[in-house]
Amino acid sequence: MIFVLAGTQDGREIVRLLLEQGHDVAASVVSSYGGELLAHACGQRCLINDKPLDEAALKDYLQEHDIRLLVDASHPYAANVSRNAIAVCQALSIPYIRYERDLSKFDYDRITVVHSYEEAAQAAAALGKKIFLTTGSRNLDKFVHSPDLKDCELTARVLPTAEVIGLCESLGLDAGHIVALQGPFSQELNRELFRKYGAEVIITKNSGTIGGTDTKFAAAAELNLPIVLIDRPKLNYPCITHDYAEVLAFVRQ
Repeated sequence: MIFVLAGTQDGREIVRLLLEQGHDVAASVVSSYGGELLAHACGQRCLINDKPLDEAALKDYLQEHDIRLLVDASHPYAANVSRNAIAVCQALSIPYIRYERDLSKFDYDRITVVHSYEEAAQAAAALGKKIFLTTGSRNLDKFVHSPDLKDCELTARVLPTAEVIGLCESLGLDAGHIVALQGPFSQELNRELFRKYGAEVIITKNSGTIGGTDTKFAAAAELNLPIVLIDRPKLNYPCITHDYAEVLAFVRQ
């Protein structure tokens, strides 16, 4: 059986392609919502895990399900997930391949590249008071509790699930500062949201075209808004590709 870390649209597509080629596939997602998306995309043909897997739990899962190969299509910023997968695959001598979407290229001169959430908060505070966050909910607390942003107004665009909205509310965000929508978003919608919420600074990640980064860049440039871009974590992957066909070729080998 092949195991896919499938917490992204890319991961769902890879699962679908493997199933179409007749492989037995198990896949892991980060939430019940992710499990629903995967089940909708792949039907009941895939064994889906929606529970958190730390390194020990991942090792147990791979052994329990007799996994012979692991495809890591986790989110580009889920560095701990990839680190655990690499370590477990090395320990169990399971072949590993990392699929990672390409970076979005940019030539907009109002982009500040940083390497952590803390740096992002500090950079954003120096650029404006109304901060529009498009970094998801998992690290939202780092911005809400940042001393650099204590005098700033934060608006967060997050997934429209009860769990995520509850998290936002528990952090003190009210309904007027929660934008609960499923992306990706067009340039036009990004532009209108930035306008509606009076954004002065955009904080985002480089999640590639499939993650909607290009349209965020374009909308911000259209409005002449500064962007604080959190760079992807750098890992030493034993095998990496940016192409679905190369994943399938690796599986065949």
